Amino acid sequence: MTDLSTFIAGLPKAELHVHHVGSASPRIVAELAARHPDSRVPNDPQALADYFVFRDFAHFIEVYLAVVDLIRDADDVRLLTYEIARDMARQHIRYAELTVTPFSSTSRGIPDTAFVEAIEDARKSAEADFGTVLRWCFDIPGEAGLAAAEETARIACELLPEGLVSFGLGGPEIGVPRPQFKPYFDRAIAAGLHSVPHAGETTGPQTIWDALTELRAERIGHGTSAVQDPKLLAHLAEHRIPLEVCPTSNIATRAVATLDEHPIRQMVEAGVLVTINSDDPPMFSTDLNTEYAVAARLLGLDAAGVAALAKNAVAASFLDAEGKARLSAEIDAYTAVAGR
Repeated sequence: MTDLSTFIAGLPKAELHVHHVGSASPRIVAELAARHPDSRVPNDPQALADYFVFRDFAHFIEVYLAVVDLIRDADDVRLLTYEIARDMARQHIRYAELTVTPFSSTSRGIPDTAFVEAIEDARKSAEADFGTVLRWCFDIPGEAGLAAAEETARIACELLPEGLVSFGLGGPEIGVPRPQFKPYFDRAIAAGLHSVPHAGETTGPQTIWDALTELRAERIGHGTSAVQDPKLLAHLAEHRIPLEVCPTSNIATRAVATLDEHPIRQMVEAGVLVTINSDDPPMFSTDLNTEYAVAARLLGLDAAGVAALAKNAVAASFLDAEGKARLSAEIDAYTAVAGR
């Protein structure tokens, strides 16, 4: 039988919770930092490794926003987006819903149309060159408040780029209650977008309930604290509301103390549809292949079990029925050969 890490490396995959700027590799970040020497971000890839060690979630946000500041024009946006797709293709990621935060760029002077044109051009070129299909989740940076929510909803609903499939909410959860964002999610949903807010990453189960009841969430980003509420777990399982689980991220941001304490097994045992994701991979010294290996260890999975996890992501994605069937069949065909 193929070694499990080798099996994972070649497994066709979908990823549903991965951030645009947070996917910038040290090489890209160093290149951008060199272009913008006034930034406090190091332009040496080795120094970046030390820079990406976080004391807590608040420190992670501070570092993340410093990297956001490196994305200063449409050329930066396109370079970042295209290179992310290249890295994804190397991991056999066939489809990804990339969480993009337009407000972070438009508030720094990049015109909204230029931003959208840059990511769309990169998306089309990447699909042609690498075969990786990108779709967008435009998310509100919660720490920036309702002005950011208004701007994000406006860009999403007025420009409505071809690749846009969903509307999200990220950033810190503590002190950023979900219900205040209801009007913006209502507008996005009316425009045909899916609701995929972060919830229950660093706050309790009530945040997840609020995301479900107020924001009409169809998937939950992280949902780590769901295991604290048996009724919530049962609700998620009954209604097949997927969780976008990011194990290494949860340790890096101190949302969970250690990997062995991660609640993923409790989620699966409760019947919740769990998907595996990398969140901000270079910042957390991980990638999607590593996250699958972590999940396999925590859940005691063999190749067939890992393939079933990969198919969870396909099922939970916003691919059309034909796309889901095609990618699921590719996973099955690969597993029939490599998983023996």
